[in-house]
Amino acid sequence: MSKAAAIPATDTDSRARRRLGIALCLLALFVIACQDGLTKFLIRDYPVAQIVMVRFWFFTGFAVTFVSMRGGVYAAVRSRRPLLQIFRSLVFVGEIALFAFGLHYLGLAEMHALIATFPLIVIALAVPILGEHVGWRRWFGVAIGFAGALAIIRPGLGLFQPAALIPLGCAFLFAVYNLTTRLASFHDSFETSTLYMAAIGCLAATVAGVAQWRAPDADGWLLLALFSALGTVGHMLFVKALEYAPASLLQPFNYTLMVWATLIGFSVFNEMPDLWTVAGAALIVGGGGYVIWRERALGRKTASN
Repeated sequence: MSKAAAIPATDTDSRARRRLGIALCLLALFVIACQDGLTKFLIRDYPVAQIVMVRFWFFTGFAVTFVSMRGGVYAAVRSRRPLLQIFRSLVFVGEIALFAFGLHYLGLAEMHALIATFPLIVIALAVPILGEHVGWRRWFGVAIGFAGALAIIRPGLGLFQPAALIPLGCAFLFAVYNLTTRLASFHDSFETSTLYMAAIGCLAATVAGVAQWRAPDADGWLLLALFSALGTVGHMLFVKALEYAPASLLQPFNYTLMVWATLIGFSVFNEMPDLWTVAGAALIVGGGGYVIWRERALGRKTASN
């Protein structure tokens, strides 16, 4: 009998599922990068509020269909922490709108390089919000990442753009969204969180977007529909990826979004990141990667004890 035949089928199946989860995650991130590129194209002709509004119209349709297939809307709408769900949904809408606004001033590579600091902000905020203990090694990783952010925005060197603070604001909002989503998961199902995010987001985006409505032509509707579909498909792919692989395994691959965004920015919009941005992005990825490695090491140590 060969060595390969001696491997338990369950181990082989587990590895295959994890590889599929990673593949779905990478595909999801590519789709999201394509949506971001389309966002940069759409903001030339349509107000940010209108683009966000149309996106949430489509996402709400997806969310209602999704929860209807997994227990029903009536069950999903009942939340143990409705105010928390409303707050996290509004934060998510704000992050999406701020990201689109930032694309008026910055390239895709710069935006994503600075937004990539959000896992480091999550670590920093987890102390006061979740009461988690963060050791000096993880703080060291956070410091490396923020040094990378400073390299990109270059305050005090005469090259600083106030617009560079926009992606940092996005990173902060996305970190708050992640932490509040984690808090909500202790009380509500994934279906409830999805439905609230869609419904509250749709309401808030519609209130902001209706007054700025600019009637699209046929091509405009097609692009808006494609933009919304990409967001929904990207979300579905990522949810599916989490069914096959744990979030801790997929987390390092999130940095590939920066690579996709850079390639799209260069090939479509002729955006070439400078050496400061590349160096800063490397520090951000390095700091984030070290934090991920340290969290895994702590997880293994806790499990062994």
